[in-house]
Amino acid sequence: MKDGLAGYPTGVVLVAATHAGKAVGLLANSFTSVSLDPPLVSLAFARTSTTWPLLQRVERWGISVLSQHQADCLPLLTRAADVRFDGIPTIERHGGLVLPDASLTLTVTRYSEIDAGDHVLTLLRVLDLHRDMDAPSLVLYDRTPRRVTN
Repeated sequence: MKDGLAGYPTGVVLVAATHAGKAVGLLANSFTSVSLDPPLVSLAFARTSTTWPLLQRVERWGISVLSQHQADCLPLLTRAADVRFDGIPTIERHGGLVLPDASLTLTVTRYSEIDAGDHVLTLLRVLDLHRDMDAPSLVLYDRTPRRVTN
């Protein structure tokens, strides 16, 4: 199934927060808009993730939709959790941790969770949103970063 779904283009986001004074977070491509009223988005977290339990302990998270010029950050953000943010600039925004120059940043808080097999589908209430119209989003297709062109 994983190989088949790699043929569906998706964006890629970094979900990040500060826990015990250290940046924690992970990349995800399950991000989607859910509701405008109330403003909700969703992400699915693998139950095997070691980062997910740390994020659950933090009230607010930042979500950064990676822009095309951040493709080089992908390998760095998939490193082991204890070095994942080494050399990665982040900024605190409204209690969440985001990447500067991302195409879209959101500050969110957990709204509800739904059991979804080997994942937890997490609905998140959007508290703040900023879009950079000059930074086109990065798209993954067949596990490879792609640029969207007009």
